[in-house]
Amino acid sequence: MFINRPKVGDFDVKFETIFCGICHSDLHHTYNHFGTAKYPIVPGHEMVGRVVEVGSKVSKVKVGDHVGVGVISDSCLNCHSCDIGDEQYCEGGKHVATYNDMKRYSHIGGNPDSQTFGGYSASNVLNEHFTIKIPKGIPLERASPLLCAGITMYDPLKHWGATEGKKMRIGVAGIGGLGTMGIKLAKALGHEVFAISNEASQEQ
Repeated sequence: MFINRPKVGDFDVKFETIFCGICHSDLHHTYNHFGTAKYPIVPGHEMVGRVVEVGSKVSKVKVGDHVGVGVISDSCLNCHSCDIGDEQYCEGGKHVATYNDMKRYSHIGGNPDSQTFGGYSASNVLNEHFTIKIPKGIPLERASPLLCAGITMYDPLKHWGATEGKKMRIGVAGIGGLGTMGIKLAKALGHEVFAISNEASQEQ
């Protein structure tokens, strides 16, 4: 399938995809388990890559930088939620998902028509606001899962004050992929962490 990505605008970043993680929701969308699949569909919302072109007004990254993109690829950028970095709660008409969604605003990449296509592709073009610069010292294959599982666990830690320096006792219920990520993040933040599971095998 050929994806006709748009030309790079003033605030756009074009990057070549190097890695893209597989989230279980990618499988749900692919097999239309939610009943919302828009075929043809190109999943992938844990994409990381190398910047190959930037618009004339881009200030966040430069050619050669490593970037990542998560589940959101656009929002109105004008409401209170967008202003404080909570684009997932966009009040101006809903955020736009990185794939299996339709464009609603003028500052989105993806393709020049109307549907968004994700990270299981060679490259992408997005507004710089929705790219995250990844330090060169972080292996991209390890950075990729942080764009979904990582933020899923980091967001509640931040919301409840666990990133503000005060040591806390934190319980993580369920020790699967997300739970393991939560334990690692909470431990790295210096907290006393309790893993909660109903399976004795998880004790190891």
